[in-house]
Amino acid sequence: MVAPLNIIKLSVGTQSVEDLAIWHANPRAKGPDGHPRHVTRMWPRREEDLLAGGGSVYWVIQGVIQCRQKIIRLDEVVGSDGIRRCAIVLEPELIRTSPALKRPFQGWRYLKGADAPLDLAKGREAEEALPPGLSAALSDIGVL
Repeated sequence: MVAPLNIIKLSVGTQSVEDLAIWHANPRAKGPDGHPRHVTRMWPRREEDLLAGGGSVYWVIQGVIQCRQKIIRLDEVVGSDGIRRCAIVLEPELIRTSPALKRPFQGWRYLKGADAPLDLAKGREAEEALPPGLSAALSDIGVL
């Protein structure tokens, strides 16, 4: 099986996975079908690879990749300014991942499946997350 192609994205203003879940529960973050979505200016050129392989958006929160959401589809959204944008429509479930440090960047980037952090083991998803600074430090030295 080929590893999926994913997207990595900063979750600006989010302090925790729980904050991201609260934002996605907000009606402003949902599309007409009720699924959370992230609207971005650029359309992924590798759309087929993202969708065919079951790609996800990996969320960077406080400098650490902490969770992911599966991508359902990409929808075209035209704003009141007439500009075409891409709505990345997501499954509502946030899947916690092993923490992985990530430096700040603008927009989004592709993330090969082989380079993506692993999902947390069964039974660990409900564990309280470590503080971002501690998680980043442990990840930096290879403990997490």
